[in-house]
Amino acid sequence: MNEPIRSTPPHDAAELHAEFEAVWGNPPGWRVLSAVNHTSVARRFMVTGAVFFFVAGLLGMLLRAQLAQPGQDFMGAEAYNQAFTMHGTMMMFLFAVPVQQGLAAYLLPKMLGSRDLVFPRLGAFGYWCYLFGGLIFTSSLLLGLAPDSGWFMYTPLSSNTYSPGKGPDFWLLAITFIEIATMAAAIDIVVSILRARAAGMGLHQLPIFAWSMLITSLMVIVGFPPLILGSILLELERAAGWSFFDPTRGGDPVLWQHLFWLFGHPEVYIIFLPAAGVVSMLVPVYARRPLVGYRWVVVSMIGTGFISFGLWVHHMFAIGIPALSQAFFAVASMLVAVPTGVQLFAWIATLWSGRPVWSVPMLWIAGFLMIFVVGGLTGVMLAFVPFNWQVHDTHFVVAHFHYVLIGGMLFPLIAGIYHWLPHFSGRLPSDRLSKAGFWLTFIGFNGTFLVMHWTGLLGMPRRVYTYEAGLGWDLPNLISSVFSFIMAFGIAALLLDLVLHWRHGRKASLNPWNADTLEWASGTPPRSYNFASLPRIATRHPLWDAPDLPETIATGQHALAHAAHGRRETLGVDPVSGHVREVFHLPGNSWLPLVAGTVLAVLCLTLLSKQYAVACGVALVAVVVLLRWSWENGPQSGTPANAMANETDDLPRGLRLHTRTFDGPGLWGMGLTMLADTAIYASLLFGWLYLWTVVPDTQPAQSSPLGTWPLAVVTALFAAGLWCLQRVVRRLRAGGDAGLRTHLWGSAAFGVAGCGVMGWLLATAGLQPTLRARDAVLCFTLVFLLLHGALAAVLSALQALRVHHGRVSLQAPYEPGVVAMLWRFCVLAQALAWALMALLPLAFAAP
Repeated sequence: MNEPIRSTPPHDAAELHAEFEAVWGNPPGWRVLSAVNHTSVARRFMVTGAVFFFVAGLLGMLLRAQLAQPGQDFMGAEAYNQAFTMHGTMMMFLFAVPVQQGLAAYLLPKMLGSRDLVFPRLGAFGYWCYLFGGLIFTSSLLLGLAPDSGWFMYTPLSSNTYSPGKGPDFWLLAITFIEIATMAAAIDIVVSILRARAAGMGLHQLPIFAWSMLITSLMVIVGFPPLILGSILLELERAAGWSFFDPTRGGDPVLWQHLFWLFGHPEVYIIFLPAAGVVSMLVPVYARRPLVGYRWVVVSMIGTGFISFGLWVHHMFAIGIPALSQAFFAVASMLVAVPTGVQLFAWIATLWSGRPVWSVPMLWIAGFLMIFVVGGLTGVMLAFVPFNWQVHDTHFVVAHFHYVLIGGMLFPLIAGIYHWLPHFSGRLPSDRLSKAGFWLTFIGFNGTFLVMHWTGLLGMPRRVYTYEAGLGWDLPNLISSVFSFIMAFGIAALLLDLVLHWRHGRKASLNPWNADTLEWASGTPPRSYNFASLPRIATRHPLWDAPDLPETIATGQHALAHAAHGRRETLGVDPVSGHVREVFHLPGNSWLPLVAGTVLAVLCLTLLSKQYAVACGVALVAVVVLLRWSWENGPQSGTPANAMANETDDLPRGLRLHTRTFDGPGLWGMGLTMLADTAIYASLLFGWLYLWTVVPDTQPAQSSPLGTWPLAVVTALFAAGLWCLQRVVRRLRAGGDAGLRTHLWGSAAFGVAGCGVMGWLLATAGLQPTLRARDAVLCFTLVFLLLHGALAAVLSALQALRVHHGRVSLQAPYEPGVVAMLWRFCVLAQALAWALMALLPLAFAAP
């Protein structure tokens, strides 16, 4: 296959721009809400995240005002707990991760030489879920129904007994809704990094920021599902009375802690790694030399991602876990400092061997280095179990937490915003105002949280809304509160600078910092399509090695330099080598993401108001909308695929549209979705084994209430459905299309039969989920498997209809392979349920 490299003579840049803008541009007026372009969606993410950051910051200032003096009655206990819960939740779930994902969604296609992310509509759908979920959650504060159980929602404090209001329900439903957006963005980012890059850009040439987001997004896909599962289980316990965490009915509140911190500690590195990627991008630019130890930095990021999943009990040292477990997790907590230290020394070595230019972004990076080192040192201190026992749940932990997250995330984020600000707006910020903002923030931050270490060592517990005078906490709390307002003034100065620069900032040149990466070749501000032609890249520093790239790209001297066909196209490459495989045909603007997000928001509201009959109807509408969305896969025009033989005559020689192959981005997206589903299911099986082995059963059964054969029958039926579907895939790969519809209808029929057996088992097993925690887990597992089986059957039937309408054929063959991945998950999940929930209890039954 010939690689699509520079092969065409120069075009008129203005004519090319008009041609591409007609295809890629956003619609005018209110129809802009249907736009799915990654630049527009990413900007929405970042602006919305900034608003939530502002609200969370105001809540933090209220907390500090309350604690400034002993015996304050500015806020009562309930209001303080609500503000504390909302502040922590908004910072963690509504600001830190979404804003960095928004920055990644904006930058990555431009850095990688692509015209968009591979799932534009999924990205737009994720934004609407994020916005509506955040509004629902924030409205709880305005309605006086805000949660007050802490941003970690520990049971039994968050149970109906101790929190009978709707506050925890707002947290559980809205945050789960928001996590849909986070998961959607993570899947979009991973597939885009691996499959949508410039020709020739291998993994060893990826910008470090792309590496950091690849690792982070995979961590999100594996790390967020335990919390999603825990939130669903806790909401079922609150709303339906099922028992999962109630010890009086065979549950265990510690199970919630396990599920939460299986998410919570990787979350720290999910927040940190993108910021570290920003630092690794900026340091070489301002040091005027390549990053020292590129490969070591990549390996250290991968190591951090792996090790972070072995640290969750780091937060549970004080609950009475065995000493051996404490020793293991203490060692793991100290071990994670090693890869972090590798990155730190790489940054220092790059600065030491370069010629640093101390611009405003470098000030924020220097502040980050100082603050994060302190946070890392206190983290190592907390890894020692005896010390952890002494300062657990004190302000020392609060100070450490803020040093790691604000120092490790906010400072690099602001450095990155100032670095890429000319790219967003085409203008430069104010030097004086930006430096004033830095120094006020830096001094205010350290004055607030460095002193808070002292307060914690003096024994002040966290989450107390007032305290008596004479305990030694008066002065340090006053100092922290005063400096917190200084930090607030610094943030205000930054926001003022960012707002004013859009109108009064000096015009920026195309690449004002002489950066080395490809995003600076897409224009300042960028075009809606990023690049008029897609270059071949064989270096980590394309703009340093080929300074004429912006001009040759704009004049169409590289691949895919035309858009008269009306398709949104970008190159699809091999995930490792970067060799071009196909051309991705990306979907255009659509109202479906907004409609789907709105329907799910209504579903969330009906569940909050406990209108369950209405919720069932809304859920049915949501299914119809999502199936309608799925029908638009493949040819956009609705013309049967076999009537489009000549539609790709204008592609580079040897390349096809991804819809004509077996390896389109949808296959990768489904694979990652199944990875997330596997993480949820693994967490569910962990919960079953935990309750079965740790919590004694007052009524031991001689056999499983599920019996030994029903799940085996379901597994066999689903395996038969998978066999039918795989026959379709094999036949298409062999170049034949006989019997496609018959096998697809057969697959759907086997799925329906399996679901029927599962429904019968659920109705006749005699499970009592409101009385026994183990029955609740079994019942939830059956419902989980039933829903997946029903979805698999529906998708097989949908594929049969698509064959009938010519949307799946020899010319458009890859969709059945996508559906087959769901079927494989269903078969494996059924087999595991049979083994662990039906057969394993027999091995331990009394003789």
